[in-house]
Amino acid sequence: MRRVLLPTCLLLAACGPKYGRRVPDDLVKKLPYEIRIELLEAENNLAVAIDKVDEAQNEILRTRDALRRAKDRRSAAKDEVSSASDAPSRDVAELAVEEANLRVDYLRARQKVNQANEDLVRLALRCAFAEFEMARLQAARKAKVEGSERLAPEDFDNQVKRCKEEVTADRQDMKEQEAEAATAKTEWEKTKTALAKKTFDARASPFVE
Repeated sequence: MRRVLLPTCLLLAACGPKYGRRVPDDLVKKLPYEIRIELLEAENNLAVAIDKVDEAQNEILRTRDALRRAKDRRSAAKDEVSSASDAPSRDVAELAVEEANLRVDYLRARQKVNQANEDLVRLALRCAFAEFEMARLQAARKAKVEGSERLAPEDFDNQVKRCKEEVTADRQDMKEQEAEAATAKTEWEKTKTALAKKTFDARASPFVE
């Protein structure tokens, strides 16, 4: 039989000062099996929210690594400028430096979006936690578990609504950062294309990935 309740460590990942109202575990333990299975959807939503936090953290790490590589490429391109033996080679190397600078600018802008997104999905995790707790209360009241009548459903419902409103506001705030990242990407890609053309074949160029 599949467990309906997530491990305590996962629940604590979402629990915090904000939107942290909980249904006592001893009430949920009294639920009959046929009522417990009604919690599966809310539990699955919570698990998905936890996965999204993990993915957001991984994206930050991937972009951090990409930034490191981009800076190494920029340093190599600058060395090529210094060692260029003729004007055409110097022109290519200087364009490579420009491309590398724009790549770094884009990745920095992208990282700002990544960090904002991590905050957003962490907040969404709190919302999923709040919805899970609301589902637990509804199940306890449906089963008429003693003590559940002392918990006000509107309090749990309100914390879900407040949390979702905050997610909506934060998502709106991210749009400016996303637009800046999109502009930076466009500028980088234009220079990347120009560099590829100048070196005739991007696949053979030491400067263009």
